[in-house]
This record gives sequence, C-alpha cells and structure tokens, in this order.
Amino acid sequence: MAVEIREIQRFSEVQAAEELQKEVWGFGDRDLVPMMQLVAARHAGGLLLGAFDGSHLVGLAYGFVGWVEGKAVLHSQLLAVKEAYRSQALGYRLKLAQRERTMDKGIPCMTWTFDPLHSLNAHLNFSKLGVTARRYCVDFYGTGTPSFLHKGIGTDRLWVHWMLDSPRVQQRIAGKRPSSLSSEAEAVPFLVALENDAPGQSDLPRGAHPLRIEVPNNVSSLLHERPQLAREWRAATRKAFMIAFDAGYLLGEFYRAVGPRPFGVYVLTLGT
Repeated sequence: MAVEIREIQRFSEVQAAEELQKEVWGFGDRDLVPMMQLVAARHAGGLLLGAFDGSHLVGLAYGFVGWVEGKAVLHSQLLAVKEAYRSQALGYRLKLAQRERTMDKGIPCMTWTFDPLHSLNAHLNFSKLGVTARRYCVDFYGTGTPSFLHKGIGTDRLWVHWMLDSPRVQQRIAGKRPSSLSSEAEAVPFLVALENDAPGQSDLPRGAHPLRIEVPNNVSSLLHERPQLAREWRAATRKAFMIAFDAGYLLGEFYRAVGPRPFGVYVLTLGT
C-alpha cells in the first residue's frame, strides 16, 4: 500500500503525532509539541499533515501561522519520518504538501530552522527545495533539550526562507540547479577541512566573491567517534556563518560530499 499524505484530523491521530515526536527525536513530555497546541494551531490556520501507511502514522509535518519581517508566513516547526520509512522521499513529499496548502491559504513564504551540521537536511532544503538563509541562531532551543540530536553540540540553527512560488523554487522542484562544479570552483575557501579533518578558517576576502564553507558529511558519526572535533566544527561554523551574514552574504547552495572527502559544501554570495 502506498503511503498517503493528508491532514491529521482525528484525536487519535494527533495523539499518534505526539508519540512520533518521542520516537524520532527522543523528546520527553516537556519538549514535544502537545496535542492541545497541535489541535488549536490547526483550527487557527496552521497545518498538521501526516504520512499514513494504511491507518498508521509514519511521518509528520506541522506548521503554524507567524509574522516575520512584517509579512505573514507559515513557520514549519516539525518534520519527522519513522526510521523504517526514510530514504523514500517522504520528507520531500511532506514539504511539497505543505507548500501546496500554504499557497492555497494565500501565504507566499514558509520559514523553518535546521542544524547546518546535518548534511542530509541541508541537501533537502537547499538543493531540492530551494530555500535561502541569511540568519544564524545560536543555541536556538537552549542547551537543556534531552534529544539525542542535540547532545554535545548544542542547538544552533540556520533560519531559512522558502519563497513558495519564486522562479528559484519552481526550478528546484523541477530538478534544475546550477552546476556544482562551476559554483564550487568560483567560491573562495572561507572555512574548509584541513588534512587532519579539523576546521580551518581564512579571512573574509575583499570583493564580491562567493564563499565556501565546508561541514562534515555525517556529524552524528563524528560526534560519536570524535566528540571534541565535532565541537570544534560547531564553533567554527558558528563563527563563519555569523561573519558572512554580518557582511551581507546570502546562503543559497549546498553540495553533498563527492568522492573520498567526507565534507559537504555551502556556497554563499553577496546580494539579495
């Protein structure tokens, strides 16, 4: 049976959404978005979407209406897929379903946050969806969250904008994007991996050169095997992104690791 994406409506399904948060992220009751909030937000214009295998909830996307930079947005707070159902593009399908329903509401933009050290999420967000970012949030959720995703390196996040009907987004959804070879070749190394895999930062270049910021391809494994190095990458990327954004750079591209070098590449450009 194909997995169906539809709005969550029944109370039993909302309760299942609570349990899914615990399973995917290791949340305790204090950190999950509770049933009462999910129900109220849905009735106030938010979106609560589920991916269902028959009657079983296997994926979740939740967003609420917000006001950012003087404009209405849908802020996507949760996206989760059960482990057994990953690598089936369910996360991508859930985002497209959010996009369609948000545009139906007359809202032109979605926002959300994600950890820039998680390359799989970066690939989905920039390469496949076409988001952009120019804001870095230090320990966005504080340091007390018990989720296994946050232990050891804090909760730093990139804040992204998804302009739902822009030519850029339409092209990405159609599978079109700039050549990785040309974009990466033009970018000046700003933060890159050294021979010992430690981060090495250069000075901000003069002129309107694109910037290259590298990140480990699998920070979860790095945190398990070399926790101090993972913390070094958190500190280094935090500094690099904040310097670049303060200087007026926009983050618009991410390229996954190719070949033996286990590092993905962000590319930032000056301008709007």
